[in-house]
Amino acid sequence: MNRRHRLLTAGAALALLAGLAAIADLSLPPDMTRRDGRSAEVLDGDGRLLRAFPTAEGAWRLATDQARVDPLYRAMLLAVEDRRHAWHPGVDPLSILRAAGQAASHGRVISGASTLSMQAARLLSPQPRTFSAKLTEAARAVQLRRRLGADGTLSLYMTLAPFGGPLEGVRAASLAWFGREPERLTPAQAALLVALPQSPERLRPDRFPAAAKAARAKVLDRVVTAGLIAPDVAAAARDEPLPASMLPLPMLAPHLAERLAANAGPGTVIRTGVRADLQRALEGLGRAELARLEPGADMAVLVLANDDRRVLAHLGSGDWTRRQLDLSRAVRSPGSALKPFIYALAFDDLSLHPGTLIDDAPQRFGDWLPRNFDDGFHGVVTAREALQRSLNIPAVRVLERVGPARLAALLTISGAELLLPPAAEPGLPLALGGAGTRLTDLAMLYAALGDDGMAKPLRYRIDQPAPDAKGRLVGAAAARAVLGVLRDSPLPDGLAGGQGIAGRRRVAFKTGTSFGFRDAWTVGVSTDYTVAVWVGRADGAPRPGAAGRLAAAPLLFRVFDLLPADGPGKPAPEPDHALLRASPPPGLARLDAGGPVAVRTERLRILFPPDGAEVEALADGVSLSVAGGRPPYRWVADNLPLPDDSRFWRPAGAGFSRLTVMDATGQRASAAIRVHAPSLP
Repeated sequence: MNRRHRLLTAGAALALLAGLAAIADLSLPPDMTRRDGRSAEVLDGDGRLLRAFPTAEGAWRLATDQARVDPLYRAMLLAVEDRRHAWHPGVDPLSILRAAGQAASHGRVISGASTLSMQAARLLSPQPRTFSAKLTEAARAVQLRRRLGADGTLSLYMTLAPFGGPLEGVRAASLAWFGREPERLTPAQAALLVALPQSPERLRPDRFPAAAKAARAKVLDRVVTAGLIAPDVAAAARDEPLPASMLPLPMLAPHLAERLAANAGPGTVIRTGVRADLQRALEGLGRAELARLEPGADMAVLVLANDDRRVLAHLGSGDWTRRQLDLSRAVRSPGSALKPFIYALAFDDLSLHPGTLIDDAPQRFGDWLPRNFDDGFHGVVTAREALQRSLNIPAVRVLERVGPARLAALLTISGAELLLPPAAEPGLPLALGGAGTRLTDLAMLYAALGDDGMAKPLRYRIDQPAPDAKGRLVGAAAARAVLGVLRDSPLPDGLAGGQGIAGRRRVAFKTGTSFGFRDAWTVGVSTDYTVAVWVGRADGAPRPGAAGRLAAAPLLFRVFDLLPADGPGKPAPEPDHALLRASPPPGLARLDAGGPVAVRTERLRILFPPDGAEVEALADGVSLSVAGGRPPYRWVADNLPLPDDSRFWRPAGAGFSRLTVMDATGQRASAAIRVHAPSLP
């Protein structure tokens, strides 16, 4: 009975102690501010570092997972610093007894008893090295092990340990001292990383190489004794040169990384779709091309994956160190780069076929008399030839037929931003660059052609859900017809059909040159990729003679040379479509010389819901009804496009909304309404 009573008493005491420990853990949690205040990181699609940003204190403190460091470094660290890390609770009783015995027999401290968990606790909350601080560290070490476990505490140490200068954590140290992530290290490198935190400034290899070499050798001796490496491996490691300087951390895709991390908090990790190797090659190409340009000229390049619009590489300027302004987002005149979308819209309407004959002859459009780039006229040409040669008169005539307001609205609904002069409406000059746009928007539109006409926003991050598709820019047949035309465009001078990119893949490309040679553009689409290039001056000054075909197109093909081979591509959804046949149907044999036949249409207006109405959303939604205009009609509710031929609209909730409808000629009508929730029966 007495034995049972003693057991019950002991059990109760242990339970009480465990409870008190749990209460203390909850009421006095460890201060994790330094861990949470890590550097923000922007990674590539494989998790490799593109760019990091210093902490508020100016340190490079990169999150480190112990499972993603070289196993040899991990084994060396444990052998030297904490052999029993796997089983003790944060403090090592055997090490404490050993250290106490050595101190008692020698009259001074011979070795310490700090575990890696205790060191992690000290790194979280640095304090003067006193006996009371040691007790606090021991308690915190036990607390950290209880919260994070053995591996989590080891990862915490590897994130916070100092390695000289602003370097904190083994990832930052490995990148700065060896130019590589710590996933694969030589024995000499691993040994140096084990030694450095013992005295990070005194052992810096760039300043005190003799001390660093001696500390590294001491670690190598200990791991040989522990049986981790053979003596001959250690001997070779002792002779390996030390790093002579601290390298800068990776700085890839700097413009894009800076924009994505602009509002990111400390410790944020942003994962992009960028491919680090491709980005590195593109930046090298950009610097080489920049050296060939005249002073003041610059460039921007965007590489997309057609399937999901991932941004695979981004060049905001030719050299970040010279210009931090992201020129891929600068608003510029696209010149002729919008012409493919004029033809795509006409093809989609079946009002034009690639083989349709068009007169390239002088023609006045109101007070405007456009001319071709070469100041000549070429007589009767096919739509295919007109687009390949970027003839202006045929493009303006086709735009007059499809309607500039309709084209502008379609591009806007698809996600592109067109900037017009103040109070101006879209007009025929849109065909020749009479609106501003960005390289990012132009790349997105061309990628839609490469995806059978489906418009999707650019995807900068793969750690977030993909943005919703914007809808269909044009039908698949029209998109393929335009790309088929552009694929046969003559290559720029100096690029032969059997060399470089043209020998490996066929690229549908279009150039553009803005008024006064201020902007040179080329955008190309292959089966899997879209590449967009802009070359010009950041201040918008003219560059006489720098047309898109001469200044931007050669760079585009050099970028394509950096990309992997394309896949086989998707089969055409409508292989027998009229647009994909060699000859046009009889009705589309020629675009009549007098321009489009005038068709009298009634003014477009919304019948229901009328402007100013208050309506109730029923089970099917709000009924939509329109009169006049020319079908097909496209509805937009609160700036969001509705599916084609929508008859009902389901509002997100009660409140004020705006409905807009657009017809085939570009006419618009709008109604501002108030939606009420359905009343209960």
